[in-house]
Amino acid sequence: MALHFACSLRLCSWGAKRLRIAAAEARRGISFKLEEKTAHSSLALFKGDTGVKYGMVGLEPTKVALNVERFRDWAVVLADTAVTSGRHYWEVTVKRSQQFRIGVADVDISRDSCIGVDDHSWVFTYAQRKWHTMLVKEKTPIEGIGQPEKVGLLLDYEAQRLSLVDVNRVAVVHVLQTDFRGPVVPAFALWDGELLTHSGLEVPEGL
Repeated sequence: MALHFACSLRLCSWGAKRLRIAAAEARRGISFKLEEKTAHSSLALFKGDTGVKYGMVGLEPTKVALNVERFRDWAVVLADTAVTSGRHYWEVTVKRSQQFRIGVADVDISRDSCIGVDDHSWVFTYAQRKWHTMLVKEKTPIEGIGQPEKVGLLLDYEAQRLSLVDVNRVAVVHVLQTDFRGPVVPAFALWDGELLTHSGLEVPEGL
């Protein structure tokens, strides 16, 4: 009887652990790397393709592999994993950058375009020490967040929302209402310094 009870306790404990793991996995966002074949020639990837740095001169065009997926005119790079459903959270560490854009874009966004200039991307932009949302070149100021060391992005595909998150306060700073028509990928544009991405994270409690 005592042995049967002990086994039941172990089974209950095992079941509860599996439920906690399943719940954690349900909260965990996509895990992605930056896709080199999409990166503009002025961008170089590092740290296992999770970071991107800007070089003013960039790579010698003849040394860059010809690829129709590569952005040609603007310093943009896309992630390698598309989102079609669910809630996903990732963070970006900013190193010595005063001008960048972070957000999501349609997987088939034009490689002659830049994120934030048309209705195929939804971004938060940081320039001249100020934050804005940017969609089809329309800018809306964002208050309540200063020069970042790290920021978070929360994507809720079904609710059609992309949120900028203050990671220190674990609070949403601004919500960008979107209009997704198909799969989207995390997207980044950079004109100085470095960005380092952190994906595969759980959605923080309360967001």
